[in-house]
Amino acid sequence: MSELLIVGGLFLGSLLALYAIGVPVAIAMGSSVIIMWILPFGQDINFTLISNQLFFGVNSYPLLAVPFYVFLGRLMNRVGMTKRIFDFAGSIVGHYRGGIAHVNIVASMLFAGMSGMATADAAGLGRIEYAAMRDYGYDKKTALGITGSSALIGPLIPPSVAIIIYGVLAEESIGKLFLGGFLPGIIMGLSLMIFVVALSYYHGFEPDYEFEVSEVWRTFKRAIFAILTPILIIGGLLSGQFTATEAGAIAVVYIGVIGYFVYGELTLDILYEEMRDSMIETVSLTFIIAVASLYGLAALQLQLPQLLVDGFSGVSTDPTILLLSLTVLFLVVGTFMDTIAAMTVLVPIIMPLVTIVNIDPIHFGVVMLLALLLGLLTPPFGIILFVLEKVTDASLNEVMRGVLPYYVPIIVVLLLSIFFPEIVTYIPRQLMA
Repeated sequence: MSELLIVGGLFLGSLLALYAIGVPVAIAMGSSVIIMWILPFGQDINFTLISNQLFFGVNSYPLLAVPFYVFLGRLMNRVGMTKRIFDFAGSIVGHYRGGIAHVNIVASMLFAGMSGMATADAAGLGRIEYAAMRDYGYDKKTALGITGSSALIGPLIPPSVAIIIYGVLAEESIGKLFLGGFLPGIIMGLSLMIFVVALSYYHGFEPDYEFEVSEVWRTFKRAIFAILTPILIIGGLLSGQFTATEAGAIAVVYIGVIGYFVYGELTLDILYEEMRDSMIETVSLTFIIAVASLYGLAALQLQLPQLLVDGFSGVSTDPTILLLSLTVLFLVVGTFMDTIAAMTVLVPIIMPLVTIVNIDPIHFGVVMLLALLLGLLTPPFGIILFVLEKVTDASLNEVMRGVLPYYVPIIVVLLLSIFFPEIVTYIPRQLMA
């Protein structure tokens, strides 16, 4: 057992050491596998095994959804849908206290059903949201905190690139996982809005807009095609007309048609540019997943899943206690590793434990995502912190101080999702039994 602990420590330690010095996560994972195989207690290097594992690790139909949703989010930014969504959100909630802050959150909830990535929300809507809040007199700290925290809603409300990758690695239904994240995403948005209400009375925020039915109708007409996108995706999934992968492809075609013929803002040059950048991003994600499959194989050979099962089983056999313990692990990992990278490393190792202790894999996947998302706002490697630094006039230190208070509503939603699994599992069970 002690030898197994040493081997596991070297295996994970070499990965973290390489990642800490700036080695890209895929290269770090692959290098740590090679390091373990050339050590005396490791397996001999088998190049046929490596090539086969890299190939079959990405030979997955659900993984085809990733390029479509990456491309979808980029197209929506370029054809002006983000501004239309923001204006519509302002017309329906801007008349409440702290109005533009509520607009920020509601716009992120609407955009979440299209982009699927927190960084896309922060980079696309973030610039607009931050500028609007500053124009209405909100201080930097509040504008940064709400913009950064609301971006975390993106990967929860379907579609979600992170959920697709979890589903591929855990061999779970992408459609069920999409629906499982829907309610936690809505609750997170409402929790942030409640938090804003409390801040409004403390800071003396006033309504920023006047409610006018005519304005709601005007902005709704301008945003209707954007709002229909998530309805198209979810409606198709629930009706059984197409899979999550096919939904992404159909949504891309839909946005292309709207952007070119209705909005007139999509040109062939823009289409080519966004397609090229989406391909680059997709190749990067696919390479990470391929190497993660090799990493998972090496972990299995070194008996790390069994070590993890033995370790956490010693803590408790209660699924809720174990899930809490794993959540603490995810919170720590999320502070220095990107969400998708952390999933690719941890899911192959942890899934045997999830199966043994009878934790619902849909519930587990959404809780894991929630915990890792908090890392996007956490120093030193929180990606959203750096995105906000680039798209706003704030320093990194100001961004970090601004987002800190908003950990509270996010952690509340995380705990609710752990202790009340039905928040995650109810909709998938009812609609996709």
